[in-house]
Amino acid sequence: MKKSLLLLLGYLVLTPVKSMAQGQLEAYISFGLENNLVLKEKSIELEKSLLALKEAKSYFLPSLDFGANYTLASGGRTIDIPIGTLLNPVYATLNQLTGSNAFPQLENVSEQFLPDNFYDARFRASLPIYNKDLQYQKQIRADQIRISQYELEIYKSHLTQEIKIAYFTFLSAHTAVELIQSSKGLVLQNLKDNQSLLKNGKVLPAAVLRAESEVQNIEAMLIDAENKRKNSAQYFNFLLNRPLSEPIIAENQALDLDGITRILEETNLKLRPEILQIQTAESIQQTLLQSGRSFWVPKVNTFADLGSQAFDWKFDSRSRYLIWGLNLSVPIFQGGRNRTQIQRAQLGIQSIQNQMQLLDQKLHLELELGKNELQTQIASLKSAEKKLEAANAYFRLVDRGYREGVNSLIEFIDARNQFTQASLQQNIISYQVLKSLAQLERQLQTQTN
Repeated sequence: MKKSLLLLLGYLVLTPVKSMAQGQLEAYISFGLENNLVLKEKSIELEKSLLALKEAKSYFLPSLDFGANYTLASGGRTIDIPIGTLLNPVYATLNQLTGSNAFPQLENVSEQFLPDNFYDARFRASLPIYNKDLQYQKQIRADQIRISQYELEIYKSHLTQEIKIAYFTFLSAHTAVELIQSSKGLVLQNLKDNQSLLKNGKVLPAAVLRAESEVQNIEAMLIDAENKRKNSAQYFNFLLNRPLSEPIIAENQALDLDGITRILEETNLKLRPEILQIQTAESIQQTLLQSGRSFWVPKVNTFADLGSQAFDWKFDSRSRYLIWGLNLSVPIFQGGRNRTQIQRAQLGIQSIQNQMQLLDQKLHLELELGKNELQTQIASLKSAEKKLEAANAYFRLVDRGYREGVNSLIEFIDARNQFTQASLQQNIISYQVLKSLAQLERQLQTQTN
């Protein structure tokens, strides 16, 4: 009996009391962050945003294109050139004066406007010299990357909290199983003692029956505790994206009450990823507003063409050409599209500002609720520790009295039940404190590693 009691008390000593040991838990968190499928998907989205920014930057660099046209034409408008009518009289006079036929008679020419059997092939290099739209697009892409980064941080923080809570739930169930198993040792020893007393004629058979009933009761409690441990282990493995039956290393977590006091004094939420994310969204709307208001700003581009054009696929020094030029574009009227864009951006800013105000209130409310919950759990833990201390002292007193025949079996069972329940309650509340602490750390978290 004393051996079992000492074993039970040994488990209780492992309850959180001093400083946070994060070795195994941190390893599980790192594993979960590395293997979570949702995080992998969000990382892909971030990579896509980075590529979009790279694409936006490429528009500031020179571009080189190759283009070619080839046309066959027949009919259409023509232009008549009276070469024969103009020159034939002159040529006839010259032939008479020279007494020769050196100047032949010419036919009038009719040339069509559409080029027939004509090609035009060229390389075109172009470069934007001044284009505000490209600058705005680059800024928007950069802000979208930050939004994706904050989204990744938010989910990492949420997943870290879930892993911590799931691990604490497993530890609570695991410790409960050990406590009940130790209590079962007390009950079995009590059954043996009563069976021995019955053989010696010192107790009635009802005492043995009651002891057997207590054994059945503790076994039912043990089955329930083991099922809870199994369920919590499967959920923990699910969060870590590994086989549900994977064994879990149970590392006792300790509690730093001084550290909790410092955490309870924290109130700064300005660096929460959720706030930074919505601020970045407002920045995007501000950029869209500036873009709409700058619709009248001219756009200047330069270009240079190096190519060749000729009939009948000729390529020589006469067909080759080089052209350089500037393009200037100034929007005058666009059907009110820019005015609509400005109004949409203004409404977007108003909407985001409302969301920001609501988010700020929500985060501060959650922070206060989290602090209150943690303070409540700490008070409950102190109360549970006192109850456990009293139940332990009472059980040892009744156990001694029962052995000496002073206390009855009912008193012994009642004392043992009080001790077991106080042990389980203290264990549950200890890990409830850690769960509340994990939630509060999430509320005060500013960035993930």
